Amino acid sequence: MTDSEKLNAALTELQAFLGERATAAPMHRMAYSRDWSPRFKDMVDLPDIVVVPHNTDEVVQIVQVALKYELPVIPFAGGTGMGGGVVAWKGGIMIETKGMNKVLEIDPDNMSVTVQAGITIWELNEHLAPYGLWLPHQPESKRACTVGASIGVDNDSTFGVRYGKILDCLTNVVVVTGRGEAVRMGHRKASFSSTGYNLMHLFVAGEGTLGVVTEATLRVVTLPKTRQVRGWVFPTLIDGARALERTLASGLSVESAHLNCRQRLHFYTHAYRQKYGREPEVPDWAESILFLSFAGDEDVVEFSLGKARQVIENEYKGELVREQEIVEGYWDSKHRLAFLPFKQKWPDSQREKKFGSADVGVPMGRLEEMYHAFLEISAKYEQQILGMTVYNESPNKVSPSISFAIFVDDSTEERVRNFFGYVREMSLKAVELEGTMSTYIGDGDRLGGFNAYEHGLSYEYMKDVKALFDPKNIMNPGKKFESRWIAPQGT
Repeated sequence: MTDSEKLNAALTELQAFLGERATAAPMHRMAYSRDWSPRFKDMVDLPDIVVVPHNTDEVVQIVQVALKYELPVIPFAGGTGMGGGVVAWKGGIMIETKGMNKVLEIDPDNMSVTVQAGITIWELNEHLAPYGLWLPHQPESKRACTVGASIGVDNDSTFGVRYGKILDCLTNVVVVTGRGEAVRMGHRKASFSSTGYNLMHLFVAGEGTLGVVTEATLRVVTLPKTRQVRGWVFPTLIDGARALERTLASGLSVESAHLNCRQRLHFYTHAYRQKYGREPEVPDWAESILFLSFAGDEDVVEFSLGKARQVIENEYKGELVREQEIVEGYWDSKHRLAFLPFKQKWPDSQREKKFGSADVGVPMGRLEEMYHAFLEISAKYEQQILGMTVYNESPNKVSPSISFAIFVDDSTEERVRNFFGYVREMSLKAVELEGTMSTYIGDGDRLGGFNAYEHGLSYEYMKDVKALFDPKNIMNPGKKFESRWIAPQGT
């Protein structure tokens, strides 16, 4: 059969059980042609077919059709990823997962919830709120980001320093593998297990290359009664990091911790500028700004704030941000997503240039080195600096997950390739500094092959794992092992 005949036959079989929820209409395919990753503005990657399943059984049938005709399968969620992880650059069948958005069980006695993977994190927490519960995994994209997407990419959370990332909440998943089989993996509702292999872990950051996550069971926590957010400025980045480390070592339970360079504050105070019509005032000597939140019972929060101030201001000479409106504007942008109508940082900040980032991770003691490399490498590739934010994503420890963000001019292919040159050198520098190339965006269509520089011989084992779960290489092919933008190291 020709490629065209395969696609027509596959579409006919898909429509037999999905009806209008399977389409090859260009207007529907266009909606799935790209994500938020920087790329030439006129660049479009169309899937051949778009399907909208409602349950695991339908996904099994879809994958079996794909296997029969050897067509790629790409799961699509909110489309807010920045690494090209959902781009159908090899065509194939795009699975719109948001048709699977049901809450299957809320179990308050066991602090657990089971959902279909296409539900957004925002919607899930609206269901949990009447029970006084919430899922603390909270990416900034939570209005669009689904549970399945958080599993697939392993994105950062606002509250990672207390609750960790999605794996810290996840207890089991149902996955449709590249063999066309639905498999449950994990440890039911238990917090952990030492029996068998932790196969579920492979799907966290798997980017749909091993299978499609259709259901997930997650641990949830009690909604805090109160929350307080404060900010402090420091003369260096490492001062802010050390102050955070000492605050945690004092015994305090910090709910969120984000360390920004002074340039990055501009991006996160969009709401402040819209409200007050001016830039926030930051001392000329300040090179970093640490935002912390504390949550829980009111008396505990008040004590925690007092102790944090004692540590940060007395021992590390941090200066409290006096204008609390700056902090509130930051928190509106980071967590509340409270913006003036039609005046949001997304997409207001994207109208002329696009947000791009090198999302590397390095140990705490190498932050200053990595920051100075950021300044040099961005200048080398003529990138406009947006700024640096250090997220912390392991409970109760300084665990840098860093966004080295720039504004990307996507008007020409050359300028977009300059951005990926910047990502390449930043990635190499991070590995040189005993870190990693990516902490929350993933490989996507940018780091595949090139990431072998970080993983060495284990990269070959990863290929074997891929072949085990996906013997015909139909699951999101091209991701993790190929790149359209960055050549493998040594070529």
